Amino acid sequence: MCQHCNYTIHAAQHHFGWDNANAPVERVAPGSTIAFECKDASAGQLGPDSVLADLIAMDPGKANPVTGPIFVDGAEPGDILKVTLEQFTPSGFGWTANIPGFGLLADQFKDPALHIWDYDAAGMTPALFGPAARVPLKPFAGTLGNAPAEMGQHSIIPPRRVGGNMDIRDLTAGVEIYLPVEVAGALFSIGDTHAAQGDGEVCGTAIESPMDVVLTLDLIKQTPLTMPRFTTPGPVTRHLDQKGYEVTTGIGPDLMLGARDAVSGMIDLLCATHALSAVDAYMLCSVCGDLRISEVVDAPNWVVSFYFPRAVFD
Repeated sequence: MCQHCNYTIHAAQHHFGWDNANAPVERVAPGSTIAFECKDASAGQLGPDSVLADLIAMDPGKANPVTGPIFVDGAEPGDILKVTLEQFTPSGFGWTANIPGFGLLADQFKDPALHIWDYDAAGMTPALFGPAARVPLKPFAGTLGNAPAEMGQHSIIPPRRVGGNMDIRDLTAGVEIYLPVEVAGALFSIGDTHAAQGDGEVCGTAIESPMDVVLTLDLIKQTPLTMPRFTTPGPVTRHLDQKGYEVTTGIGPDLMLGARDAVSGMIDLLCATHALSAVDAYMLCSVCGDLRISEVVDAPNWVVSFYFPRAVFD
């Protein structure tokens, strides 16, 4: 899979919860380049031929598997694990779903829905959504992180100060991300790979897609870090920018309510202008639209904006 990699970690070597008692699947020296086979967020419960009944039957206890953990020699609390994301090799299959009880507008979208994607894994041309929408692709890892200091098993779903399920769509090839180390060896894992996602992942899923990831792990000794940070190698929205955006807003004293209003406004706009069903518009917003905080200083009201790329329909 990777000619210059020091190790390959296979998809079978995965786990479903952060736990500093998990036995490492490999022990590596700082500077090692490693290939990871990452499963999709359903852990393979959904595939290219899946239908809505398969989504309904999914075991939620098998959500968001991560491959690992990796013990990095010399890593100890107070260090930083530097992760350089080298390469993503997508599979060509993906799925997006509305899962009841999950997502920004879960109270409005109570019924399950599923869209299966078949995209060009080699050319990475925009993926078709229905007869008219074409979503630009940008592979990244939704979940990567170290084991937390707290004992016991912790859910993969919420992000943590050591990383985890951050769903930052800009964690793509070329990015360097810095993670706090809280336990000996760091115990790094990665998974939840996506072919595309908008900032916010508003329906709760992106284009969930299994893929292989190559990365390099390095140590920065005794440089305390309280939260993850990262550096991008260049622009982050170039794949979406070329035709401009439609933008809706939410304005008021509550940022979360503002986010909901902005997304609801975009769903209404897409339904009116492109004859989409509401749930299809919601899922499309999740894979390619961006939530942005536009203003937080003009009390008592703040502004949240939702940017939808016009290129998807042009």
